Amino acid sequence: MDVIFAKTPKGVSEMGTRSGGLTPRVRRILIMVDGRRSVEELRAMALADDLTRTLGMLEEEGYIAVARTVEAAPADDALPAFRELPESPDPKDLEMARHFIVNTLRTFCGPMSHIGIVEAAFTAETHAELREVFGPWSRAIVETRDGRRRAEELRAELLRVI
Repeated sequence: MDVIFAKTPKGVSEMGTRSGGLTPRVRRILIMVDGRRSVEELRAMALADDLTRTLGMLEEEGYIAVARTVEAAPADDALPAFRELPESPDPKDLEMARHFIVNTLRTFCGPMSHIGIVEAAFTAETHAELREVFGPWSRAIVETRDGRRRAEELRAELLRVI
């Protein structure tokens, strides 16, 4: 279930008066709350690492309240599935996957981070072994703001070759 918040009368009043002493970041989140966007949609827009805490604080202080809940999309739709394993490993696909993993980690996480994932990718000799690296790689990517933004696209690209 995903939650949709709406501004309370206190939240609407705060928008006009700015008397609550909210920080600019918290005020920005309050502005985004409109009674139509789910928390997940707000998370994509706000790119705030502490969105849950901020929404909780706004709710506790009476600026927002739960308007309704909506069904979350089924997990099968959230992530693409692995393709069928080839009978024999395709060296070209394995190499493409290794370089994709390394390049995305460098781009989104930094050149020296997640060395264990990089090593595991380069020692993998089969598609099955590379698939074991997929989970840690995916978690590492979404640790960053830009990675979260492009996570689904990056996952889909990597799943095409592993």
